[in-house]
Amino acid sequence: MSGTVVAVSSNSAYAFTKPNRAGIMLLAGLGVEGDVHAGVTVKHRSRVAQDPTQPNLRQVHLIHEELFTEVGREGFSVAPGELGENITTSGIDLLGLPVGTLLRIGGDAIVEVTGLRNPCLQIDNFQDGLLKRVVGRDEAGNVVRKAGIMGVVRASGGVRPGDTIAVELPAEPHRPLDRV
Repeated sequence: MSGTVVAVSSNSAYAFTKPNRAGIMLLAGLGVEGDVHAGVTVKHRSRVAQDPTQPNLRQVHLIHEELFTEVGREGFSVAPGELGENITTSGIDLLGLPVGTLLRIGGDAIVEVTGLRNPCLQIDNFQDGLLKRVVGRDEAGNVVRKAGIMGVVRASGGVRPGDTIAVELPAEPHRPLDRV
């Protein structure tokens, strides 16, 4: 299984969206070089308020471009970086990957999948009503989160649009993704 990097984004300041870049550098154990969410411990404001010593399981945020197409059919216009992701992908069912999946991106970078992004109200501040499109419930009443996945950087390397993403599943039994 493989896919492609559509866009890369980062921001050194706290903001919901992240501007697209020609390339980003992933740093092992830290995240995206120069990004506000990079670090060994949590950087997301709500998590820092709870316990600033928690490990940062959200160093890199990936979203599948196919989500933008899906919400586009419902009248929303979303482009890469606008939901705060660092890497926009195509061709991979990110939400279906198990915890511990390795994503080999470009020549050197490796991201280990840690869980699902937990969508927040900032999504509705970006576009009213969009939150209900990226989080909902399935037929059984279970919460379904579609706003991408989170990971930690296991091997440093540059990432650029057009890079290939190779998926390496962990040993079974697989653990389904949950919010991190």
